[in-house]
Amino acid sequence: MQKVIRGRAFVLGDNIDTDQIIPAQYLTYNPAIPEEYRMFGKYALAGVPAPQMGLPKGHIPFHTRDEFVSDYQIIVAGKNFGCGSSREHAPVALAAAGIQVIVAEFYARIFYRNCINGAYVMPLETSQRLVDEIVTGDELTIDLEKEILTNHKTNDQWKISGLGEVAEIFEAGGIFNYARQKGMFAG
Repeated sequence: MQKVIRGRAFVLGDNIDTDQIIPAQYLTYNPAIPEEYRMFGKYALAGVPAPQMGLPKGHIPFHTRDEFVSDYQIIVAGKNFGCGSSREHAPVALAAAGIQVIVAEFYARIFYRNCINGAYVMPLETSQRLVDEIVTGDELTIDLEKEILTNHKTNDQWKISGLGEVAEIFEAGGIFNYARQKGMFAG
């Protein structure tokens, strides 16, 4: 697992639900099939309206036309990210789109666990309202050991949470790999 992650930010608002992250019409794809896994990346965030992206003056697309992977690696979001249904495909879609980390004020619990269980996307938290400080396209660095997020455009830094006790699960590549490594079951 990388200890320092650098990438471009995509900023979202509050209450981004799993139906917005990957709309139901795209759930017919099978993420276990590589060609279809790519489609999750293509349609990630397809259900998020422009105002929730913090873009009252216009819409900055998450993807350019017909791309499977976004130009962004880090999502900065507000409160209650991943709320709604317990759609397991939501963190899969973000990972397929190239997102490595989400930094939000807090998460819907099941979305948070789905991120960790499959080691898809690192869900980090902050007590500050970063959606008011960071704009889409800003270049960010997240230092997991120091628990610091740096905006290279403004040189501002903020404290973020680390993964804590779930870091081992993420490092193992998900809950099943972790359980195997710990001898919890064979296979």
